[in-house]
Amino acid sequence: MRASILIGYFFKYAIPLVWLTNGLFCKVLNFVPRHEKIVARILGDSFSQPLTILIGISEIMMTVWILSGIKPKLNAYAQITIVISMNIIEFIFASDLLMWGKLNSIFAFMFATLVFVNHRYYKNAIPERK
Repeated sequence: MRASILIGYFFKYAIPLVWLTNGLFCKVLNFVPRHEKIVARILGDSFSQPLTILIGISEIMMTVWILSGIKPKLNAYAQITIVISMNIIEFIFASDLLMWGKLNSIFAFMFATLVFVNHRYYKNAIPERK
């Protein structure tokens, strides 16, 4: 098996796994309460719990969209825009609550770059089923 096929399969499942983990486990199931604190800091305490759950559900929906393969270019650019926007807002308003503080933006940029590289170079690496 060619290396590009292996990398393609890795990206195909690793990227949606990031969205699923953050959406389901960190936000919906609240295994990482820090996420609700970030939402409360940015949007206010009043509705931080339901808003965190809605954000988590949106991330789970992103997982489904990625795996569906529908409109992959739009999907890749949506992921990049969401990740970068979210991290700019968190950097400004809640950097003290982030796992790596202001360095979190480096990891967000790395993830956004992986999404771009996957879409640009590996989206067609996986052979179609016959």
